[in-house]
Amino acid sequence: MFIQTEPTPNPATLKFLPGQTVLETGTADFPSAEGAEASPLARRIFDVDGVRGVFFGNDFVTVTKDEAVEWDHIKPAILGAIMDHYQSGQPVMAGDAAQPSGHADHDGEDAEIVGQIKELLDSRVRPAVAQDGGDITFHGFERGVVYLHMQGACAGCPSSTLTLKMGIENLLRHYIPEVTEVRPVGI
Repeated sequence: MFIQTEPTPNPATLKFLPGQTVLETGTADFPSAEGAEASPLARRIFDVDGVRGVFFGNDFVTVTKDEAVEWDHIKPAILGAIMDHYQSGQPVMAGDAAQPSGHADHDGEDAEIVGQIKELLDSRVRPAVAQDGGDITFHGFERGVVYLHMQGACAGCPSSTLTLKMGIENLLRHYIPEVTEVRPVGI
């Protein structure tokens, strides 16, 4: 098994490409080891000292490290954890835990606007951020403000504010006049 790695715009996060499907649908975000019990693969990666977060996409795993740790010191152990997992035959997600994460539900008078927001995110934004090892999902819409949840390499990325304001906000405001601003949320 050959696992490729790619840098992301977030210097604390690396993208690992195992050359096979990680998740059939959706994404899975593990911002801490405490939430990783649903995934044998995430647990293995969190066993490596210095790992702060794990994120799964369709064909990639992104790992976020502590600032005090150098990639040269933990990258071989992460590669080993991923390889060991795939050789073990265990599933990436345990049991029925493979719930695709995605957009938050939204009912009410703004349902049509929210539908347009989600469509633009799915068609224009999410494929681009997946290339960088992350995901951005809809969290809420209130009084013209779109709240988005940033995951994987996007969470804590130095360029995420610029991406939100100059990229996503401009895109949504262009196509949906009711949108006045975009803000990140932490979950």
